[in-house]
Parts: sequence; structure tokens; C-alpha cells
Amino acid sequence: MYNGQPKKLLIINILDILRRYSDADHRLSQSDILAKLKSEYGMDVNRKSVKSNIMDLIDFGYDIEYTVSERSNGADVYSDFYLNREFNDEELRTLIDSLLFSKYIPYNQCKELVKKLEALSSIYFKYKVRHVTSLPEKYPKTGQLFYIISVLDEAIEKKVKVKFKYRDFGVDKKLKNRKDNDGKDKIYTVSPYQMAATNSRYYLICNSENHENISHFRLDKIADITMTDEKSVPAKKIKGYEKGFDLPRHMAEHIYMFSGKSEAVVFRTSKNMITQAIDWFGTDISLFNITQDSVDIKVTVNLQAMHYWAMQYANHVKVISPQSLADSIKADLKAAYEKYR
Repeated sequence: MYNGQPKKLLIINILDILRRYSDADHRLSQSDILAKLKSEYGMDVNRKSVKSNIMDLIDFGYDIEYTVSERSNGADVYSDFYLNREFNDEELRTLIDSLLFSKYIPYNQCKELVKKLEALSSIYFKYKVRHVTSLPEKYPKTGQLFYIISVLDEAIEKKVKVKFKYRDFGVDKKLKNRKDNDGKDKIYTVSPYQMAATNSRYYLICNSENHENISHFRLDKIADITMTDEKSVPAKKIKGYEKGFDLPRHMAEHIYMFSGKSEAVVFRTSKNMITQAIDWFGTDISLFNITQDSVDIKVTVNLQAMHYWAMQYANHVKVISPQSLADSIKADLKAAYEKYR
């Protein structure tokens, strides 16, 4: 509780009360606000001061709703005050859920972000999400994620390269730096273009030095990142990206974020797999040879990603072309069968 605060803080305290205790379902009368000012800030003021300060807040640009009714003597009564929010509770809940079920944000940082999102609504919102909790901490995560993002943001904006080490999990379930041929920590130098979240992971989309294609690196496996003064290779100079970098198209063609070229692929499946196909590849797919039992679907996709996807749905999908992809899937299925004989 704050006692005996100066009257010049009245407008700030009223705004704080509206932020914490009001929303469309919890509206405050002038009496409610007066009681909060007394109990939480030790301030004794009159109704006229409350109304005057709220009108000033509205003049300052705060979106405060209220109702006006008329007394029997003809005087206006102002009541039902509440602060409109930038995000409604459903939007905040969606943002919180996406944080809680991410695999790349460290637990403690996730908790802090959730608290900040909760603070964007009234105190009553917390009761709506108190039954929601984060998944168990089964996935090791880097504590440098937000720093890595900030460095990459600046590098992308300045169009300069970055250097970093990249890590993989060892048999002790801990991340270890990749090594070069001399056994030293391998240093990657890349031209960063975009960051994107997919499959519950955060990826850097870039061009690695001395390579002619697009590469992908998981942000949670990057370490010791530094920004250089060397200008990035423009994306338009990368084969296949001469017309510029189209992120939605790139994500649809690289569903598992494998590197390499994309090609047209045709596969046959049942009609009830159309939803799955659109979920993975988007609506920019072609459907033809439609019969009562099957449909052929044409997509443009990274071949390694398509190989992985077709293996995942092997009971429902048959790749028709290119033949080289169909043959490699067939060989892997045969090898898998041999392991279970």
C-alpha cells in the first residue's frame, strides 16, 4: 500500500487502477475507483476529481469507455469505466499458448514473457490461464536465444555477415560445438536473410560462405555469435532466388528446413489426405487424376524434405515422380523392413 501520495500522482494512480481492475466484463464506478485510491494509495479525493482526471486521460489518447446516465435532477452521472486493451483475452491466450508450447524458448524466459503478456490485461485474466502450464523441461535450451535474435536482427538490417559456432547433442545429452577437420571448433560465416519459426523450432535462413545455396540453422544450437563488417551476399545472387526471397514460398517448399533445391513432385494419395497435404504444403498445390479412391497431387518442395515426409506417411502416400525420389524412398523402406525382420 502507498500512503499519503501527492495529489499530482492522482491521474497516474487512476490509470493504474483502470489497467489492473477494469475490462469490458469488470467495469468500475466512481465509488469503486475512490475506494481503490483510498485502500491502495492512501488518497482521499472527490468524485469530481476522478471524473476530471479520467477525461484528461481520454484527451491524452487513452481508450477509456464509460456510460452516462441522467439523474432525476437532470445532472449527468458518469460510471462503468473500463480501459480498452490493445489485445483481447483470446488474443493474449493464443500468444501465451504459443510461448508455452515452443521448444526453443528457455523456461525462465518463457515465464517472464508470460507475466508480461498477462500484465497487458486486467488481474482477472490471470484466473483464466492459471490452469495452463508449460510442458516439462525435457528439451535443453540456450539462455542466449534473445541475444542471438537481436544480433541477427541488426545484421539483417545492416546487410552484413555474422560468425558463430554451431552445436549438436552428444551422448551425454549436452550440446557440443561442431569440429572442423583439425579438431577445432568450426566457425560458420553466413549472410543472414530471415528468421522463421516452424515445427516448434526457430531457424535462421541464410547463405553459408563458399556455398551457392540457402542454408538453415536452428537458433537454439547457435553459440558465440558475432556480427562482422563484411557485406552479406544478396539473396538475389543465390540460384533459385533471382527474383528475391519469398518467405511464405520458401517455408512451403522447405517443410523440415532441409537445405538444397526444390523440384516438382507428384504423389498419389487418398482424398482424406488432402487436408494433410494443404497443412504441410499450403494451398499452392495442384490436384488431378481425381477418382473415387485417390487423387494425384503436385507440389514444389525440397526433395530431402519430401523424402522425409513421404516416409512419415508411407502407408498413405506413393511418390510417382521424380523416379529418383521414388527409388530412394523405396530403398529406405526396404532397409527399414530389413531391420524389423
